[in-house]
Amino acid sequence: MLNCNLSEDSLNEWFATPQGGYVLAREQDYFDRTVGDIFGFNALQLGLPDYDFLRSSRMPLRFSAGNQAGNSVRLICTELPFECDGMDLVVLPHVLEFADHPHQILREVERVLRPEGNLIVSGFNPRSLWGLRRTLASKQGYPWCGDFIALSRLKDWLSLLGFEVVAGRFAAYAPPFRQTKWLDRFAFMEAAGDRWWAVSGGVYFLQAIKRVRGMRLIKPKWNEGLVSKLMPAAPKVNNKITQRNNPDTE
Repeated sequence: MLNCNLSEDSLNEWFATPQGGYVLAREQDYFDRTVGDIFGFNALQLGLPDYDFLRSSRMPLRFSAGNQAGNSVRLICTELPFECDGMDLVVLPHVLEFADHPHQILREVERVLRPEGNLIVSGFNPRSLWGLRRTLASKQGYPWCGDFIALSRLKDWLSLLGFEVVAGRFAAYAPPFRQTKWLDRFAFMEAAGDRWWAVSGGVYFLQAIKRVRGMRLIKPKWNEGLVSKLMPAAPKVNNKITQRNNPDTE
C-alpha cells in the first residue's frame, strides 16, 4: 500500500511532467546501461509498469509486477508469490520510499533472489536540492509525499540482509524546477555535480548482490599425544622369517 493517493496523482503521471521527465530520462539511461551487463534467466521489475527499465536486459524472461494496473503480475510487494532463489535480477524503481513497509519488501526480494543475484534500487535523495524542497515546501503529491530514504540507511538495511553493495551513482543535480526552460538552463549542473558534489544528486542508484556464505568445515583439534597412544601399534616383522623366504639371501 502506498502513502499517496493513486487515484488523483500517481508517480507514473508525475513522470509525464517536465519535472518528472527530467528525472526519468536519467533513470532510463542508467538502467539501460546497467541491466544489459547482468546475465541470467529471470528479471523482475517491481512497480512503474508504464516504464520498461528492463528493456536492455538480455534475460529471456522479463516482467513487471505490482499492485497497479498494467503489471504483468498483480501482487502485494510485501508478499511476493514467487519461489525462493528464482530470480537473477530485481529492480526497484522508487518502490521503497512510497511503501508502508520498505524493509519487508527488501526481505521478500532477498528471498526470491538466487545467490549472487542482483538488486538495483533507485530512490530520491533526501540530502539534495530535491530533498530540501520536500522538507521546506508542501508534501502533497508526487514525489514529495514519499518518505525519502537516506542512502546510508538503505545500505544498512541491505547489509543486514546479506547484500553486498557493488556499484552506485547519483543523477538529477539541477534544482526541481517545474518548467522545461529552467531545467535546460541548469543542465550544466549535471556534469558539474558528478565532479564537485557527487553525493548531492536528486536521485541515487544502488546495485547490490545477494551473498550467501558457504559452509566451512571446522576440524577438531586433536591431542596428538593421546591419539598416538590410542592408535594400534604396528606389528613387528620377524627378520629371520623374512630372510628365509627371500631367495636373494640364500
